[in-house]
Amino acid sequence: MSGIVVFGAGGRAGRAVLAEARARGHEVTAVVRDPARHPALAAEPGVRVATGDVTDAGQVAELAAGHDAAVHAAVDLGVPADVFFPAAARALAAGLGRAGVGRLVVVGLAAVLPTAAGTPLLDTPGFPPEFRSFCLGHGAGTDELRRAGDAPDWLVLSPAGDFDHTGQPAGGYRFATADGASRITYPDLALALLDEIEAPRHHRLHLGVEGTTPPAP
Repeated sequence: MSGIVVFGAGGRAGRAVLAEARARGHEVTAVVRDPARHPALAAEPGVRVATGDVTDAGQVAELAAGHDAAVHAAVDLGVPADVFFPAAARALAAGLGRAGVGRLVVVGLAAVLPTAAGTPLLDTPGFPPEFRSFCLGHGAGTDELRRAGDAPDWLVLSPAGDFDHTGQPAGGYRFATADGASRITYPDLALALLDEIEAPRHHRLHLGVEGTTPPAP
């Protein structure tokens, strides 16, 4: 059992990560900007709820101290994406380094990943132009992590296409190139995130994942 701090624990991805982490026996600190908006988090056994700002390196260091890994699933729609995500990446790199947290897994977006043809998904026909600036801002956060050096050991995982908001979890996942038709549920993405925390296989990369039924034993 280890300690995991989840920034943005009140969102759909964050809640799925909390559920999977607790199912595996991990102790979790759930970081949100306003705990009063997420009363259900405090009712979860083994979950400590904390107030924090993922763009503040000092707060990141304080909240992450004593943990083994961190998950970044936070977003602030009141701040431009090209400001929020790079600021969060810089704060996480600095704060987690100070706290001695060695592993960071980030929930990303597929839009900046290449398709099988090598074209970024956001440059393919039919990609909604209204989402472009948000996706580029998200990608700028990953660029900041690339410039941050080796600490912490980070990985960005995103749907290879988009989230399946209504379907049932497949119970498994596979890595995949970007594909607008690909889907994965939040619980299946959480499987991939926790696997990469417990037994890291990929380092300093942004990878896409899609849901798939695991093979029969």
